[in-house]
Amino acid sequence: MKTVVLLYDTSCVYEIVILNYFLKVTGKEMQFVSLDGKEITTTEGYRIVPEDRLDSADPKDVELLVIPGGDIEKIDTPEVWKYLKSVHDLGGRIAAICAGVDVVEHAGLLEGIESTLSGEKDVVTSDRITTSRANGYVDFAIEVAKQLELFEDEADLQETIAFWREFRRIESN
Repeated sequence: MKTVVLLYDTSCVYEIVILNYFLKVTGKEMQFVSLDGKEITTTEGYRIVPEDRLDSADPKDVELLVIPGGDIEKIDTPEVWKYLKSVHDLGGRIAAICAGVDVVEHAGLLEGIESTLSGEKDVVTSDRITTSRANGYVDFAIEVAKQLELFEDEADLQETIAFWREFRRIESN
């Protein structure tokens, strides 16, 4: 099982970089894709060459699909909605932040469940779907990591919160 990160021109990488870090340091397999597998330019100006096309990632092998915010026009399509539904129907998790949440909504996956579009919370997980407002990117990363059970124990979780959310220095032993 792997994490698939859907990138597209104007993806806001800052919204997912902490989550990507958590996934990488815990040994999760990751695959960065775009619709056509071609280079994208992020909102921050980074040029990224994805590993492959979205349709190269078999939905049955996807543990987590991550959708960052940005100008979603090119990914807010029936092709992507179908892929999202397949991942979810097969038991995979979806994590979307900022405008990425709109793609999940347009796929029909937020109907009848709590999300950031249905309330005032910055981060919500319901029915294996985590949604977040842009300003919730740290809590988004922590919440998805909790859902995937990436933390060794409660102490690891609390240390992560202290460092990433509260900006406290962590002393090594």
